[in-house]
Amino acid sequence: MKTSLAGKVALVAGATRGAGRGIAVQLGAAGATVYVTGRTTRSERSEMNRPETIEETAALVDEAGGRGIAVQVDHLVPDEVSALVTRIRNEQGRLNVLVNDIWGATKMEWNKSVWESDLDYGLRTLRLGVDTHAITSHFAIPLLIKTPGGLVVEVTDGTNEYNAANYRVSFFYDLAKASNLRMAFALAHELKPHKATALSITPGWLRSEFMLEAYRVTESNWRDAIKIQPHFAISESPAFVGRAVAALAQDPDVARWNGMSLSSGQLAKIYGFTDLDGSKPDAWRYVTEVQDAGKPADVSGYR
Repeated sequence: MKTSLAGKVALVAGATRGAGRGIAVQLGAAGATVYVTGRTTRSERSEMNRPETIEETAALVDEAGGRGIAVQVDHLVPDEVSALVTRIRNEQGRLNVLVNDIWGATKMEWNKSVWESDLDYGLRTLRLGVDTHAITSHFAIPLLIKTPGGLVVEVTDGTNEYNAANYRVSFFYDLAKASNLRMAFALAHELKPHKATALSITPGWLRSEFMLEAYRVTESNWRDAIKIQPHFAISESPAFVGRAVAALAQDPDVARWNGMSLSSGQLAKIYGFTDLDGSKPDAWRYVTEVQDAGKPADVSGYR
């Protein structure tokens, strides 16, 4: 990979924390100008009530070598998304990469059927995880396709192969993540005539800020959490999926992936990037062959 993203413009929708932040920073590390959006700023928090802010993400993009531009946007509000795209058009004149990583759900209802679930929260989950992506694509893609070679990335949880065969968390969560996969497939069909590419990508077991906090560790000592959950040994930093997206954005033959479901571990083998510790965790193969198979935790051959 020798192509730099200098001069390229990216929008990472949902870049406050987690995978979105990791993707924004790595696009910046490749030289891109990155618009980072979310609801939490230094002066206002979203319903998630977490401390990470879009200004912090923009600063990290700058530190990585790119240009980070923080814009507070609620991607459920069409007028706010429309104004965002108008701003990008006026300031940059183009959009080369769109990453739909919006989520913002506040809790997980594990193993809850549709009749057992909190209906209001379930429907809110779909709004946060599905409607936001559709609204953002509606407004952003007309700008993206003005420049040939555009890339749209739908960030989800799980590959198409894995999610098709496994129940994911709860009815509403399962539906939301399956929708993101299908969005990439549908967008691929619609974008192909415009010489643009759409695909979906999933990280593995992500060491997000929330996950690190849950295990009472930091990125520097995350391996201490393996004592609590042995399978956490396969986990990956947000930088890993970020490097995957940056590699895709730099690939002149990225159209070969149009409509496909990809994972960070899968792409690491192809593009040669690593996680922060120099490893290449292949989480979804591990989950299938070790974790779901009921075998003892052992990442040998998987990272």
